[in-house]
Amino acid sequence: MRPRGPLARGSSTDIRLLLSVVVPCFNEEQALQVTSTQLLTVASRTSLRFEIIYVDDGSTDSTPEILRELARQDERVRVVRFSRNFGHQMAITAGLEHANGDAVVVIDADLQDPPELILEFVQKWMDGYDVVYGVRAEREGETAFKRWSAMFFYRCINGLSDTRIPLDTGDFRLIDRCVVDALLAMPERDRFVRGMVSWLGFSQVAVPFRRVARKAGVTKYSVFKMLRFAMDGIFSFSIVPLRLATWTGFAASALAVFGILIAVLEWIFDVPGLVKGWTSMVTAILFIGGVQLICIGIIGEYVGRIYGESKRRPLYVLRERIGFESRDAKGPDQRLTAMK
Repeated sequence: MRPRGPLARGSSTDIRLLLSVVVPCFNEEQALQVTSTQLLTVASRTSLRFEIIYVDDGSTDSTPEILRELARQDERVRVVRFSRNFGHQMAITAGLEHANGDAVVVIDADLQDPPELILEFVQKWMDGYDVVYGVRAEREGETAFKRWSAMFFYRCINGLSDTRIPLDTGDFRLIDRCVVDALLAMPERDRFVRGMVSWLGFSQVAVPFRRVARKAGVTKYSVFKMLRFAMDGIFSFSIVPLRLATWTGFAASALAVFGILIAVLEWIFDVPGLVKGWTSMVTAILFIGGVQLICIGIIGEYVGRIYGESKRRPLYVLRERIGFESRDAKGPDQRLTAMK
């Protein structure tokens, strides 16, 4: 166990623990100034050394210019810019790879997750927990569809997977360095970070909070992106859909056998009143065809992920790194020698 408490609370020794805050950003020009102010205020209320790492996920508005200015104003602010939009989970991964902290906090730039809760996260970490995650006890500013779909997703994935993912959680959490290193050692391309952290184990504790509405801007998660994200979570942590395809095939075969028995009985006994003709035939063909296409689609999802892994492309491509010069001048960063 790392001796967290005495060092972080400002003992006589000069060594203090470092807290890294990773903030994924995509077109957040309206919220970044407020986000930076609140994060710096929270950081000033702890005796930990800290750094804030903004990851620009290919923004097309003035987000890059604002981030450059924030880095210019404070040497503890660092910026990582992607060459294009690679996705929220890749932005989190890049932030973790660039973080030097003894613990790393992941928080979105829209301030729906309160920065003040970081102080409680740190306290739990001081008590010895390796992962401290926020649980959304209340969710303001979200549609009923999003709340119900999120509730259904978490219960669905927990029913399908052996990995238990806490209900009503997001990526807002504090992760100890040992967990970060273990997480970065996981090589998969279709990343579902909150599920990966749960899979790793370690000592984890929940902190409930009230999630508020966005301070500015609009959500970047469309229905299609939410569906894709849900599929990544399910297919990355469960093979039950493959088994479901097999079970569905058996069920369709049983129905087909039942239909054959009905047809034989009709021919033997010449039962009157039974509907004859093309309708029943077309219905059976469409049913069997639909089942086959669904099963092929499920298999295709897994094959597609195998194909993506086999290409071994990098998780992301960097365009620019800002603010790391001062940190690198103090000593080489061993964790950035091989960037994924």
